[in-house]
Amino acid sequence: MTAHADPATPVSRRWSALDTAAGGLALDLGLYATATVFAAITAATSTLPPHRAWGTVATIGYALATLAATAQLLARRRAAGTPLAALPARWTVTGITWATTALLPIVTQSLERAGGRTDRAQEEVIVVENAGTRLAEHGTPYLGPDAIAALPPGEQLLGYTPYQPGMALFGLPRAAVDAWWTDARIWFAVVTALTLIALVATLRAAGGPAAPRRDAAVLRAVQAATVLPICALTLATGGDDLPVLALCLLALALAAAGHPGRAGLAIGAAGALKLFAWPIALVLLFWAATRRATLRTALGALGLPVLALVPVLLVDRDALVENVLRFPLGHGMVTSPAQSPFPGHLIAETLPAGRAIAAALLVAAGVAIAVRLLRRPPRTAVTTTIICGYGLLAAILLMPSTRFGYLLYPAALLVLAPALALTRPADPTAFPATAPRDPAGRRTPEG
Repeated sequence: MTAHADPATPVSRRWSALDTAAGGLALDLGLYATATVFAAITAATSTLPPHRAWGTVATIGYALATLAATAQLLARRRAAGTPLAALPARWTVTGITWATTALLPIVTQSLERAGGRTDRAQEEVIVVENAGTRLAEHGTPYLGPDAIAALPPGEQLLGYTPYQPGMALFGLPRAAVDAWWTDARIWFAVVTALTLIALVATLRAAGGPAAPRRDAAVLRAVQAATVLPICALTLATGGDDLPVLALCLLALALAAAGHPGRAGLAIGAAGALKLFAWPIALVLLFWAATRRATLRTALGALGLPVLALVPVLLVDRDALVENVLRFPLGHGMVTSPAQSPFPGHLIAETLPAGRAIAAALLVAAGVAIAVRLLRRPPRTAVTTTIICGYGLLAAILLMPSTRFGYLLYPAALLVLAPALALTRPADPTAFPATAPRDPAGRRTPEG
């Protein structure tokens, strides 16, 4: 589900043909049918109780969506309507599907958890809620090394909070009231929904040719962040990645709409939650430099994460370093459970000096992206999004410790690109573009 921004490229033409087949309903049908199979397999085979519970409910939701998409497709063929005639109905099906495959499982699992079921939440939920309690009581969401070492061996993993300080805010409701609606996933879903609404509003308010085509592309981007099974499953069972993803998408949409300051605030908010947003913030700053908007973007992109870090740094520096740096880098007291069999993990586990080889490959990929940014900084939000999408995909595949669920980031970013390609700033004079130049000072086209 990827596309290049340039409508003349072969990849873009193939994606456009697939995306618009039968007014978009063909891909809708394929998405929902595949998701039904995925959810059913998850319900039958997953070793994780929250995943099995999600699959049981989501299978029904996706199956109903498959039937709805089939009915829309048949009705369209009988009516021989225009290519985008089914767009409002497609939005309705998408919303209902997200409600039945993500929101309903969140509510049911939260209720069951409040009723005493201890197997209705992944570790991330417990970690975030504990972090919220510590933030409220001690001013920092992190346990120090000594406190983690004092925990029983089976509980040391849950003692780590490998997130940025802002993530603890989602645990504050549980710190105040012990109820089903204070489950951290409820608040992950609320922030995700509000952020995606802001994304849709931003892109619809922006300029650009062929508004119906743009709206269809926006719908596809929203589907990638909501009803795509990897996103719905993640939100329903763990959830912490979805508000981060939604804020990253909103930041890129704001950039495309000509709002660099707001884009900086959105990506800064994401960076205050999780490190995954920091590479996107870096690429956005290169984009902002070509628009003479570096300061406006950097104030939010860098300022919000710093504001989140400084108070906890002052409270307990060692705790911050142990949780945010040592543990994610594999130097904590326990090993991260993120062990999906991607190339980086397989290399690290099977080859002599494999961890060093995987690290070298990861560094090489980072250097290649850095050279690309320095030589040809992205001048459009579309190119920025594509660099972020493929860059994160490379990092996820090459990291020694990673999760299959992290693929939701590059998937949603790359599906967003076509919508941004059809978006123009509402005020094109808001800031000027600075074309990159070669060493001789001549303007060069962006690659």
